Amino acid sequence: MSCGNHHDTDCSEVLAEVWLFLDHECNEERRRLLAQHLDECQPCLSEYGLDEKLKRLLAAKCGGEHAPAGLKDRLRQQIRVAVLEQAEVTVEAGPEGTTTTTVEVRSTRVEQRG
Repeated sequence: MSCGNHHDTDCSEVLAEVWLFLDHECNEERRRLLAQHLDECQPCLSEYGLDEKLKRLLAAKCGGEHAPAGLKDRLRQQIRVAVLEQAEVTVEAGPEGTTTTTVEVRSTRVEQRG
């Protein structure tokens, strides 16, 4: 998404990180850049407002419940697998729980001629 205006931080980048912003999970410098963008960009601010309301609703409706014991570990494992797949890294289970990691590095070189 883009509002059509130039910003130091692109709209799609801001919207991809809006939950990190809401949860205070980004560093102060990044938080400052995201806040500046939200102050300047009405479409992103509107989307942020919807996400903020959704977060409050979820907290109100699910705030007192706890997730099952193994859920956190299973989620971490699934996220790890997804990240490794995205990075084209293969992890294979070995004997007695050991793991083997295979990394294939692909490089593209772009030359500009003047």
